[in-house]
Amino acid sequence: MLKMILLLILIAAAIIGVFLWKRYSPSKETYDLQKYYGIENEGQMAITVDNQVVEPHGMIDNGKAYIEYNVVRDYINSRFYWDPNENILLYTLPKDTVSVEVGSKDYSVSREKKSEDYIILKTEGSTAYIALDFIQQYTNIEYEVFSEPDRVMIQTEWGETKVATVKKDTQVRYQGGVKSPILTELKKKEEVTIVEEEENWSKVRTKDGFIGYVKKSALKKVETKNLTREFEEPVYTNITKDYTINMAWHNVTNQDANNNVLQRIAQSKGLTTIAPTWFHIADTDGNMNSIASADYVNYAHQSNIEVWATIRDFDGGINSYDESYEVLSYTSKRENLINELISESLRVGVDGINVDFEKISDECGEHYIQFIRELSVRCRQNGLVLSVDNYVPKGYNMQYDRKEQGIVADYVVIMGYDEYFAGSPEAGPVSSYDFVKEGIEETLKEVPAEKVISGIPFFSRLWKETPKTEEELESQEGTDEAEYTMNVESEAMGMDSAKAQVEQAGAEITWDDAAGQNYAAWEVDGTTYKIWLEDENSLEPKLKLMKENKLAGTAAWALGQENADIWNLILKYVN
Repeated sequence: MLKMILLLILIAAAIIGVFLWKRYSPSKETYDLQKYYGIENEGQMAITVDNQVVEPHGMIDNGKAYIEYNVVRDYINSRFYWDPNENILLYTLPKDTVSVEVGSKDYSVSREKKSEDYIILKTEGSTAYIALDFIQQYTNIEYEVFSEPDRVMIQTEWGETKVATVKKDTQVRYQGGVKSPILTELKKKEEVTIVEEEENWSKVRTKDGFIGYVKKSALKKVETKNLTREFEEPVYTNITKDYTINMAWHNVTNQDANNNVLQRIAQSKGLTTIAPTWFHIADTDGNMNSIASADYVNYAHQSNIEVWATIRDFDGGINSYDESYEVLSYTSKRENLINELISESLRVGVDGINVDFEKISDECGEHYIQFIRELSVRCRQNGLVLSVDNYVPKGYNMQYDRKEQGIVADYVVIMGYDEYFAGSPEAGPVSSYDFVKEGIEETLKEVPAEKVISGIPFFSRLWKETPKTEEELESQEGTDEAEYTMNVESEAMGMDSAKAQVEQAGAEITWDDAAGQNYAAWEVDGTTYKIWLEDENSLEPKLKLMKENKLAGTAAWALGQENADIWNLILKYVN
């Protein structure tokens, strides 16, 4: 009986031992590297950039590594630009543009021809592949190519990096834990880069481009190294004014309207810069309409005021997202537009160009910022100030790429108005305090303060609300408009006109704390009128924001809409 009990105990111990071994012993399974790198087709080259595995959109051809344009743009160097319409690769330098044609060993830097001993740009259909050697000429990267599978490890990040030495032979696993499959083996004394640390495991990058997990106990000599590489980054020089900019847009709609510039200047105080809306894109070929006047520029200069002529992609020959995309997505059309813009600017003697493009879709973003880069080259060559107008940053307008604007342009202007705009389904302020504050704070995350100009409105909107009929409410069920029960119309008006409307209605003005503005509402024959007033009380806190954040200055839309006294307030903050 005792023997039987001992036997049962031994059997039970063996079963428990086997169970524990299976549960806690290290797995010897190897991970499928094709799956790890995302390789699906023969000939694909896997790619790691710093500490991440990216899409395997690369290839080896004649011993050279090539990377698909989208990967280059998104992970390595966003200044490379591929135009599939005209089969040309561009790279914009501060005063030159590098251009490469498909299948060529030659390239040009502006008008100078240069050559390599390899084909720089290859295509498969509309997909472009760029030689890594060529990318490296213009990018601070190192790379190494490996086989089995074909892969390239690219390093773009430099500076302080944590590294460790392998204490003993061990494995890099796909995830933390001994049961996770093995990516690769590590030998004693090999060095790894530590990506992040967990309780018992470290995420590491190996010298040959595997990114996975190693037991902390297998590592020693954890230290910080300063990794550097000799590379001369291009310097995008900018024009910087040594005074606080006091700018205003002048909404000029025809040649005759240029004649009132002297009156507008006389009615202002301390104006440093005037931006007349002179230029419009005429058509989808990149031609331009102009109502620029050399006399206007001379009058402004006599008053010691600079002229930054505004070009717009709306209210002219084109006026849609599709049309702006059609112009900006072709290199020849951008070039045509820039040539006309620079030529006309030099003809009338303006001091700068102000870009106000408001029809840029997400799809158009990369073409738009390439236009800004290319225009910046020509402005730099001709001593013209380049300023670019932007919405208050939101998730849906990130395609404007304010960070890159802040590098290549001289000034980035925030249009701190149209919070509620013509066509809004509900009434609201044109420019609440928090809206302007958010615009400044979010822009400063990407653009240096000395390059930021805060735009403010000289206008208000009078809102008119009428209840929707039952038929209208039924027709909008299930749509985005379902929550709105009022038909809403609005009219933009200057400061004096807005105040007169309130006085005429006999309405009481109250302070709207949430908006930081004076507010009035009244009712006539079942219609409700609402207005948030732009006046000294609303503008002063916004000007304080400009001053407190040490911005480059302020800009106002638009001359002629202001109350005469508002200039005394502005002078307090620009002097």
